[in-house]
Amino acid sequence: MDLLRSYADKADDDVDSPEEPFKEPENTSDSPSSPVTSSDSPPHMSLPVKTSAPRVDDTALALTTAVSDRIIHRPLDPSQHAVSFNPTYDQLWAPIYGPAHPYAKDGIAQGMRNHKLGFVEDASIHSFLFDEQYNTFHKYGYAADPSGLSYVGDLETLERNEALSVYNIPQQEQKRRRLELKGNEADASAETADNTNPGTENPASDEWLLKNRKSPWSGKREVIQGELTEEQKKYAEEYAEKKAEKERGGEGRGDKTDPVDKSTFHGKEERDYQGRSWVAPPKDAKPSNDHCYIPKRWVHTWSGHTKGVAAIRFFPKHGHLLLSAGMDSKVKIWDVFNSGKCMRTYMGHSKAVRDISFSNDGAKFLSAGYDKNIKLWDTETGKVISTFSTGKVPYVVKLNPDQDKQHILLAGMSDKKIVQWDMDSGKITQEYDQHLGAVNTITFVDNNRRFVTSSDDKSLRVWEFGIPVVIKYISEPHMHSMPSISLHPNGNWLAAQSLDNQILIYSTKERFQLNKKKRFAGHIAAGYACQVNFSPDGRFVMSGDGEGKCWFWDWKSCKVFRTLKCHEGVCIGCEWHPLEQSKVATCGWDGMIKYW
Repeated sequence: MDLLRSYADKADDDVDSPEEPFKEPENTSDSPSSPVTSSDSPPHMSLPVKTSAPRVDDTALALTTAVSDRIIHRPLDPSQHAVSFNPTYDQLWAPIYGPAHPYAKDGIAQGMRNHKLGFVEDASIHSFLFDEQYNTFHKYGYAADPSGLSYVGDLETLERNEALSVYNIPQQEQKRRRLELKGNEADASAETADNTNPGTENPASDEWLLKNRKSPWSGKREVIQGELTEEQKKYAEEYAEKKAEKERGGEGRGDKTDPVDKSTFHGKEERDYQGRSWVAPPKDAKPSNDHCYIPKRWVHTWSGHTKGVAAIRFFPKHGHLLLSAGMDSKVKIWDVFNSGKCMRTYMGHSKAVRDISFSNDGAKFLSAGYDKNIKLWDTETGKVISTFSTGKVPYVVKLNPDQDKQHILLAGMSDKKIVQWDMDSGKITQEYDQHLGAVNTITFVDNNRRFVTSSDDKSLRVWEFGIPVVIKYISEPHMHSMPSISLHPNGNWLAAQSLDNQILIYSTKERFQLNKKKRFAGHIAAGYACQVNFSPDGRFVMSGDGEGKCWFWDWKSCKVFRTLKCHEGVCIGCEWHPLEQSKVATCGWDGMIKYW
């Protein structure tokens, strides 16, 4: 009992304590199920709730939530560098506003100013679209909102024009509007003219001409032609005289451009007492010896060309005559053995003569000029047998060396073609068109079954005669243009003058290979088409150069044998005499032909 009493005292103390969090309500109901009464049973009580978690002060959390609620609903500050929350679209695109900046006149901070009037927001619009809406607004009074959802301005005009801009009006509509505008202007001007001046119906009046200025007769009044005054008659006579003089001058110039083919004989007589022609070779012309020697001294000079000499050719087999092509448009033939004078001058070209070539017997020769003509001459009489032209400049002419094909002419043209004529019929029988530049040389090889051509395209091409297909194409990166090619007397080698100051040797066998062991250099020929040639026995190679010298090399050793100072200008051509093996003829741009 004492124990129960002590528990009761403790319960009373707990009830009186203010720290009691929970108080069990008294059971006042007389439930029949309760076995004991309230007076008999001990008091019912509960223990206080205990937790091991630390106490949390939620004051700061509540303040932070309140502040974040306020931040979320206000726009962003553009000056801040970091955002601690995810802003909404409205916050990102909200206009900038706020209290005035203390140090700015208009309240905008200096860092926010991008225009002299303050801050201007960037708008992403193409310049063409802006110009279109700008011009449309200034012309029609309406324009599309940049958002593209609405229009601003004169909405009535917008409906009437069906929202067209100045840049997408149909062409027919533009034309119709221009015509309407012109018609309105013309009507208005006509009304004002009719009201102001009744004389607009008279076609001879200035008012009618002004009104009908689009008429084909505008400005052409009918003027009755009276008699000419003395001054007018004098002027008409002077004009007629000037016109006649011009016509006569044109005819004179025409005579210059199309000269008459003629020739002049300068010898004593065309036939001797035995009836032999001056062209006939002397009977005693025979090779002096089989061994060739390098010339040492200057023997003779032929001077008669007023300008430079482009090429020289000895008469075939005998060499008693020398043919020369001059830049003064004349071809001259000179005596070599006897008098040493000019025998005949052939005049038929109107411009400089580029190349000449004898037939096998020397009775005819070809001349090619810059007047785009190729002429076949009779050597003895000086008459032009025929003329050929394609309208392009021929750079080289050659007859087929075969005796039965002496009527076939090959010409390398400036338009990259090699043209083949049948001189009997005068027709073009073949065109060899593969080169990429003007054709400079034509050389027959392999018993005249093939020929080699060189061109400004820095290549060599080998052709089968009569077949316009290249059978061998030689083009290397180190090659230069080759303006002159000569055949060795044994027919196995070609000497090509290369414009990098050397003479290259090519084989005429099947492969046309470059002979790398034979190379002749030392002369300066770059930029000039200096002719290269061989001695009749093939022991020496010779060439002119740009400084007026003639160079001789030994064929076997490729060493320079001798140089002769021949001309003041360029020594462009050199020929070895076919019979007198120690004599050489050279020509230059100083107009001289020298015999050594």
